[in-house]
Amino acid sequence: MTTETATLGGGCFWCIEGALRHVNGVTRVESGYAGGHVPNPTYEQVCGKQTGHAEVVRVDFDPAVLSYADLLRMFFTLHDPTTKDRQGNDVGPQYRSIIQTHSPEQAETAKAVMAEIEAAGIWGAPLVTELEPATEYWPGEAEHQDYFARNPWSGYCRVVVAPKVAKFRKTFASRLKAAAA
Repeated sequence: MTTETATLGGGCFWCIEGALRHVNGVTRVESGYAGGHVPNPTYEQVCGKQTGHAEVVRVDFDPAVLSYADLLRMFFTLHDPTTKDRQGNDVGPQYRSIIQTHSPEQAETAKAVMAEIEAAGIWGAPLVTELEPATEYWPGEAEHQDYFARNPWSGYCRVVVAPKVAKFRKTFASRLKAAAA
């Protein structure tokens, strides 16, 4: 099996990770930080808005099962890519919409999917998603990995993550691993 890697940020990484980990073709999802200038930042540093990092997920996937374009289309349903440095009540540069590409082909695909999303008028405003080559990536702390599955009853998960994941699972039910559907 050949795998590719995608690095995506769209607000809180718990939401993106909680949804994408159940998609057919996804072999691994890890929450972390990218796009900043401080080596090996902590969650507290990133939340302090001084490191330049975004909360991202690193997704390993099998392109024979899930195309990069389809992964991006799913990503664009999980957050509002028209709000700069915010998702709902989460405000700050760490919550920005960002795609970090791992190859020239991914960059071209991302541009095409972004143009498709814009042309469809799905969000009713221009996309502010940053598109850049992949930078240094730092895995998040252990407590941030698979957070939603381990903490479904926490307040944030019940109010923010669960509705996004439920909507995602309904929309993409035919694309989910059997256990998640």
